Amino acid sequence: MSDAKPIWIRDPLAILADDAARGIVVRDGRIVELVPAGSTPAMADVAVFDAGEHVVLPGLINTHHHFYQTLTRALPVAMDRELFPWLQALYPVWAKLTPEALELGVTVAMSELLLSGCTTTTDHHYVFPARLEDAVDIEVAVAKRLGVRVLLTRGSMNLSQRDGGLPPDSVVQDEDTILADSARVIAKHHQRGADAMVQIALAPCSPFSVTTSLMLATADLADKLDVRLHTHLAETEDENRFCQQMYGCRPLDYLEQCGWLNARTWLAHGIFFNADEMQRLGRAKTTISHCACSNQLLASGCCPVCEMEEAGVGIGIGVDGSASNDGSNLMQEVRAAFLLQRARYGVNKVSHKDALRWATKGSAACVGRPELGEIAVGKAADLALFRLDELRFSGHGDPLAALVLCGAHRADRVMVAGKWAVVDGAIPGLDVVDLIRRHSSAARAMQAG
Repeated sequence: MSDAKPIWIRDPLAILADDAARGIVVRDGRIVELVPAGSTPAMADVAVFDAGEHVVLPGLINTHHHFYQTLTRALPVAMDRELFPWLQALYPVWAKLTPEALELGVTVAMSELLLSGCTTTTDHHYVFPARLEDAVDIEVAVAKRLGVRVLLTRGSMNLSQRDGGLPPDSVVQDEDTILADSARVIAKHHQRGADAMVQIALAPCSPFSVTTSLMLATADLADKLDVRLHTHLAETEDENRFCQQMYGCRPLDYLEQCGWLNARTWLAHGIFFNADEMQRLGRAKTTISHCACSNQLLASGCCPVCEMEEAGVGIGIGVDGSASNDGSNLMQEVRAAFLLQRARYGVNKVSHKDALRWATKGSAACVGRPELGEIAVGKAADLALFRLDELRFSGHGDPLAALVLCGAHRADRVMVAGKWAVVDGAIPGLDVVDLIRRHSSAARAMQAG
């Protein structure tokens, strides 16, 4: 137990929790008390943080991203293309990724996420050109430096253009190398238990960039080492046609044949599932990361979240890669998901609270962390506090609704495991101007010629 005093986050302007009108008490990385209206903490001798100008949310959880893609935002060669030609345009650029550039790309992505109220993030890193064998280790070091909680996936591709896949030979690895490094990073970095700050999952990129053998072997390894599984699935109709041509079945059938249709797995996108497939996903407890901005930018389609939830499928939120979203702001992604699904289903089926739930409790289910995503006694003290003192909020009525409807984009305070990771809208010790300079230089070098 720590000697530090418990912190009473007192009298918030609003809070996404029941019976906590006077705030919450945090101690040793956990929420230990909800303070209802008219009460004071039962715990004596608490430090006080006055939250009278803050709206308090559970820390947002990002369930799908590609950090390295911050180096290729708004790239002309890839603009105005759908998924497959978009990938083909970008793979040669990504093949130039260096360890130094990756470290900068990861720092930018994690920092942008933290500043938007994100306390836990996943990443799907699957590009391994020569000299980038330690990509996951680089990501772990950045996460520890910034104080963000992570579930990093050891991604993979072993089906290159010469084998009928999309990626060039320069960014793929062979199956033995992939499996050996997957076991290595799990042994080195994966933490277990409710206080874990770094976890590892396994994530072959997609059905059109890995072999069946690797899909099967990865599922076996994940089961043996008890880690989660992740991949892209049902993102475009092109993918459906590819699977039919190559495997003689639809993507979900192929996933099941490979031993992936289970509660260990969460999938990015999930746009083109039929009604029967949604029921199968629900029964298997496989969850979906909804990536609203990416789906709109690439014109991929719209995840049918209401039908999914009715079928028992858990829905989380992901910003997706910064080359298909061009941002890593999870609070803005909440608003995008709300607007996209409100337009699809109408005012009676989707509210701002649904979008917040997807990004918190729903996302916690995706990453297999029930102790996250909720403000309740015993849950992790991962919190995002937003002020409503910008022009965009002037005239608001409901503070919680204002975060989504008026477009909150920057948290004032962010707490991860009971420690402040963002203070007064900034990450302590991070020189943002210098980071932008170095990151922009690395991006220009990758994009040149």
